[in-house]
Amino acid sequence: MSPWMLLGVMAAAGLATYLIRLSFIAVEGKVRLPAWFRTSLQFVPAAMLSALIAPDLLMRDGQLAIGLDNARLIAGVVAIAIAARTRSIGWTIAGGMATLLVLETLI
Repeated sequence: MSPWMLLGVMAAAGLATYLIRLSFIAVEGKVRLPAWFRTSLQFVPAAMLSALIAPDLLMRDGQLAIGLDNARLIAGVVAIAIAARTRSIGWTIAGGMATLLVLETLI
């Protein structure tokens, strides 16, 4: 692929992304979304975050790693428990990172 073709593909992808995002801004207030759709949009951030984090917690060297030797998985479970108990982002991050640091040192 030539550099100009690559640049063209990148520009087209950027323009497409911009137009898709602009479409939601342009119809704001003009189109009334159904209540079920607006309710379902509340779950998009959690779903996206889970999709980004889960592979890092569950995979090691391209293999599924579910066990007590997976420090990231254990730290993730601890972070989930802290989040459920405290509802604090700061404590969740601090507790998860501290757990990971200790486990990475020990394992």
